[in-house]
Amino acid sequence: MQASESTGGERRNLYQRRMLEIRGAFEAGGSGTAALAARTSAVDEMVTALWQSAQKANLVLGHGVSLLAIGGYGRRELFPYSDVDLLFLLDAKVSEKEIKEPIRRICQEMWDCGIRVSQALRRISECERFSEDNAEFTFAILDHRFLAGDAGLYTKLTSDIVPRLLDRDRSAILNRLLALTEERHAKYGSTLFHLEPNIKDCPGGLRDVHVCGWLPMLDGGTDASAVTSTDNADFRQAVEFLRLVRCFLHYRHERDDNTLDWQAQDAAAAVAVGVNGDRSQSVDAAYWMRIYFRHARSIERCLRRAIEDLPPRKRPRNFTLKLDRAIETSGEFRIERGKAILRPAPAPASGAEDPAHSPEVVLEIFSAMARTGCTLERESEERISHALGPISASLEEGPALWTRLQEILLGQYAGNALRVMHALGLLELLIPEFHGIDALVIRDAYHRYTVDEHTFVLIDTLHSLERDAAVARPERGSHAEWASRFGALLRELPHPALLYLMALLHDTGKGRSTGDHAEESARMARGLLARLELDSYESDLVLSLIENHLEMSSTLRRDIFDAETVRAFAGKVHTPELLRMLTLFTYADINAVHPDALTPWKAENLWRLYMATANYLDRSVDDERVGAQEARELVDRVSALVPDQRAAVAAFLEGFPERYVLTRSPEQIRIHFGMAERLNADRVQLDFRYSSSVSELTVVTPDRALLFANMTGALAAWGMNIVTADAFSNRNGIVVDSFRFTDTFRTLEMNHSEHERFVKSIYDVMTGAMPVEKLLSGRRRGRRKAPKVVVEPRVEFHDEASSHSTLVEVIAQDLPGLLRGLSLTMAAHDLNIEVALVDTEGETAIDVFYLTHEGAKLEKKEQRALRSALLQAMEENAR
Repeated sequence: MQASESTGGERRNLYQRRMLEIRGAFEAGGSGTAALAARTSAVDEMVTALWQSAQKANLVLGHGVSLLAIGGYGRRELFPYSDVDLLFLLDAKVSEKEIKEPIRRICQEMWDCGIRVSQALRRISECERFSEDNAEFTFAILDHRFLAGDAGLYTKLTSDIVPRLLDRDRSAILNRLLALTEERHAKYGSTLFHLEPNIKDCPGGLRDVHVCGWLPMLDGGTDASAVTSTDNADFRQAVEFLRLVRCFLHYRHERDDNTLDWQAQDAAAAVAVGVNGDRSQSVDAAYWMRIYFRHARSIERCLRRAIEDLPPRKRPRNFTLKLDRAIETSGEFRIERGKAILRPAPAPASGAEDPAHSPEVVLEIFSAMARTGCTLERESEERISHALGPISASLEEGPALWTRLQEILLGQYAGNALRVMHALGLLELLIPEFHGIDALVIRDAYHRYTVDEHTFVLIDTLHSLERDAAVARPERGSHAEWASRFGALLRELPHPALLYLMALLHDTGKGRSTGDHAEESARMARGLLARLELDSYESDLVLSLIENHLEMSSTLRRDIFDAETVRAFAGKVHTPELLRMLTLFTYADINAVHPDALTPWKAENLWRLYMATANYLDRSVDDERVGAQEARELVDRVSALVPDQRAAVAAFLEGFPERYVLTRSPEQIRIHFGMAERLNADRVQLDFRYSSSVSELTVVTPDRALLFANMTGALAAWGMNIVTADAFSNRNGIVVDSFRFTDTFRTLEMNHSEHERFVKSIYDVMTGAMPVEKLLSGRRRGRRKAPKVVVEPRVEFHDEASSHSTLVEVIAQDLPGLLRGLSLTMAAHDLNIEVALVDTEGETAIDVFYLTHEGAKLEKKEQRALRSALLQAMEENAR
């Protein structure tokens, strides 16, 4: 039976057999390009057969209607589970009403066969109009193919309509394409070095390949396929690799899923996707990801060059170079129109040295790039990349090299200059210790970037402090305010280049270390410091920073307003200069983890810790007087919001730990004070602030047994994932517990009517009207995903961290119900939680509790018993 005469069931069976054959050929070692072409051919046959059948039954399809493949289908790039983009093109005389039913039937039959169809119905005149709000349609019709119908109508589109569209709106289309590309890149931090990249949309992904194809068309009317037929072998190999990987992901997930998550990375490495043809040998996942990053870098470089090659008038503002001077000249290179250009290479017979072979000239170029933000001209880049041997042979180390490195590191665009040096292999030539972290993936579910890109983002953050600090009168608590505060510290540094050198080296130990990477990084840094011939003071400062670069982040998990915590931390930094440098580094290091890591709460605590430690080192202010003075100031500020109640405000604040007083705004404390004032009428006061990202629930109530455990249990019953939490009480036994959480099942997001019931159920648990066990018995349980990173549970005690409490730190897998299990265990041991500080980093829960038993610290025997009980509770909760 011919395809055009097949029944729907036969057609579906035939198509599905073809898909199985294509999958089998791919899994046997076939290329990604071959799989795309095979699926495209199979869909072509089905679409044309369906059209022929529809045309026989509907004569209206005989004239004035064309069926086109557009988008990825038009490019013959149908991935296993990609949508099929169809355009039904009409001339002015055809009635839409008459053809809608046959078009619906064609699309419905395709859906019945398991094909996801994305169809558009347009009159030919509509294709000539460009709309910025629907620019994707214009991009889609740039990649068009005729499938069936009126060939004359299609010819009119290709020879008249599309050329006229491009002639009239070429500049607007180009600018919109580049703006959308910039916006898409910004969603991924404008870097390709993600731990779990989206291989379609990330920088260096397949979407950038499409942009590389569209740019020549928009700039000069070249065919979109021209980019894949260039002599750029690296680009062609990268495209084939990404096609291969995307096919692999589609088959693995059996849907259009383009995220290269850790499990997919392991699976791809296990069969060496893109490494050998038969996929019979496995490779290490980290090694395989470095292959991916190398290919993504080739595509990103091709796109960047294509954009730089556009005439200046066609470059949108987002892509202009940050350069004040039009031309800057040097004896061996010049900067012109934002590009650093080497002097032409001399003729071989002349005996003169090629400036690309001179380390002095090359480092001077990168110093200019770091200072001005210019880029490296294409030919100059290629000459330098091929001159690493001669550069190495004549490279002078010692003070001369350190002078050039300082110039690069101190330039406000140092991060971009270092990225180019890294891509060319020049950075590793100067600092071989950096090679081990090239595109290195560390799987901790917290960091977003590879280790090397994290380093560059950190350096970018440090340089941004001074630029961002220029905002006049920044809003309190805003990023600009913190940039202003920390930027002032940066300007006070006597040796800023040492901070940037330390930042460049601080994670190099991750490429080798299986234990303490800070210690390994310091060991590796000693060799470079010796080669640069830094004096003993400078070397010791850099090494001390590297060895202790995690200390401030670790201290932030303690009660930073406790005198013992500050004293212990001050004992590790010793000097004001080291403290300032470590504070700046910690600020930038947290920010470089991922864009949302540096919350206002963390920035505030970091600043508080810096101030407390600086005061301790200076011995200028004692702890109690600082706390008392700030408490008096806060009473004044809160009292201004509640006139005539100064005494009541002071009584409410009395006895709260300084951490509560100093990490709440006056407005927040006013709200809590108002809630406490209403306790006579209702002994449970709740304040719920919903957010689609992280919601917050605060309870103010008299202290009592199991309060914290019941609260965490009620939230767990609703499927809420507690991100951070803290609990404090004042001298009168009034508790203020705040929980910040995400909505695991999107219950509150999808059903706003549930907000009231949610708060009511929490209230009933807090008042005892409903046992928390009853609420937990109806808890919705989803299938627990396998963790990306397995966290080994740990329980550690620190008697020296507080003068009156025992600190217990719990490190565990972040799982629902964890916090309730921990708090129930503590309650069972008759322990009082003086302060609770709950935080999460990726899939790791870091919970800190300050505990007392009958008003005193825990004895060693009590600590041992509690450790065993907590570990058992964590094990039971994980089942």
